[in-house]
Amino acid sequence: MKKSYILLFLILANLFWAGNYIFGKYVVTELSPIQLTFTRWLIAVFLLFPLAHWIEKPNWKSVWKAWKVLLAMGLLGIISYNFFLYWALTYTTSMNAALVNSINPALIVLFSALLLKEKISIHHVLGLIISLSGVLLVLTKGHLLEIFHLTYNKGDLLMILAILVWTFYSIIGKKLKSIPIISATAVSVFLGLVLVAPFAIGSGLNFDLSSPAITGLLYIGIFPSVGSFIFWNISLRHINASQAGIYLNLIAVFTAILSLVLGQTITIVQILGGLLVFTGVYLTSKKKKDLQAVTKPM
Repeated sequence: MKKSYILLFLILANLFWAGNYIFGKYVVTELSPIQLTFTRWLIAVFLLFPLAHWIEKPNWKSVWKAWKVLLAMGLLGIISYNFFLYWALTYTTSMNAALVNSINPALIVLFSALLLKEKISIHHVLGLIISLSGVLLVLTKGHLLEIFHLTYNKGDLLMILAILVWTFYSIIGKKLKSIPIISATAVSVFLGLVLVAPFAIGSGLNFDLSSPAITGLLYIGIFPSVGSFIFWNISLRHINASQAGIYLNLIAVFTAILSLVLGQTITIVQILGGLLVFTGVYLTSKKKKDLQAVTKPM
């Protein structure tokens, strides 16, 4: 697959996930985290299976043979991550959740090196530092030292649990090269739903939702749930988990942009921070030989 397509898929995945932070903050006021998690994936599963059958035409028996790994992925990336995210949003802001989420690339780099023996190059570390600096610049409004004075509430701690879960989901997803991507996602979603259904139904589903909540729920059920997961898992088939992880920093930048669209202001500091993030992403996506060609004296 062309590198440009991988880049596009990673950008779209994180753009859709940023919308999940924005809309999730609104929807979670009317649905509990467990109810939102269940309803979101219930919408998605009715899209994923037809898409998988139409696009990939998989041998479903072969897909289901990997049910143990897919069950683990469903438990981690489908249920646990989203449950902790929505639970966190009941206590903290979308932007603060995005700030904590910016630690995720570093965790993926660390655990990929420990568990997958992926090598960490100097330019990879440089890209990670630049990108993370951009995120911090955006979220602290130019006052980087404020990062040490933030009060981390229950929501922030729940976000740490969420990104730990996502780290292991990404690493496991890297090992499923033999199973079609959409099919694997569909089955993992189905298995995740089976696990969470008793808890969601037992808590009492609320069907009396406002129009904004219904709109947000439909967005979450389609774009982050179907689009992002497919784009993310396609990318993991072609690049290292640690390399893909750096793109998660884009969530914070896109969250700031979406907040602007919803009526909030954007500053020069946020623009500069966004440029740093994209610079870091660019450096991380470059191969070592490409960087040598760029930096070689004329």
